Amino acid sequence: MINNEEFHDEIGNNHISTNANNPIREDAFAISDEEKIERIKKDVENMLLTLGMDLTDDSLKGTPNRVAKMFVKEIFGGLNPNKKPKASTFDNNYKYGEMLVEKNITLYSTCEHHLLPIIGRAHVAYISNGTVIGLSKMNRIVEYYAKRPQVQERLTMQIVQELQRALGTEDVACVIDAKHLCVNSRGIKDIESSTVTSEFGGKFKEAQTRREFLDYIKLETKF
Repeated sequence: MINNEEFHDEIGNNHISTNANNPIREDAFAISDEEKIERIKKDVENMLLTLGMDLTDDSLKGTPNRVAKMFVKEIFGGLNPNKKPKASTFDNNYKYGEMLVEKNITLYSTCEHHLLPIIGRAHVAYISNGTVIGLSKMNRIVEYYAKRPQVQERLTMQIVQELQRALGTEDVACVIDAKHLCVNSRGIKDIESSTVTSEFGGKFKEAQTRREFLDYIKLETKF
């Protein structure tokens, strides 16, 4: 019989996502970033002390504060809706009606099951229905949703959904190919494997359009 702890470990190892939205509490922003940093700093201190580390050592004495600031301001900064990038859009005055692909977007995220890095590339495409978006905004949307505890499947969906809202079209696609350090550095310790996820909307659900997109990004994966 599996106990609750073993059950939740098994879910984490299988990377199951139960919702397209991150599990964020309603009171998540009831306190300031500064207060969060102070609380996390104390938690990191306690964790390191419990592990037996000497926090009076010059190399370690600043670690709790560095980690706390990193969590709040950097790697989990995408939890804060105030940091959501403005998806500036423009009229498609060029009347460009073909696929636009932004490929090899560098992606750094964090697995929410083990708090270990997810490192890879995101490939994003859309077909304009009269509106276009600045190229850098596509990168910023990827970065925003990546900077939070994540599941790769959810992240892929969130990128597509955000671009669909911004562009007013269903014709958006995203493929992510990433390494999970929770797989590469622990557990099975498979350093060669990577995880590929995809989300296709509108015309990208059609085999020919999907194949064209995959040819552009030259991903040798069959969907």
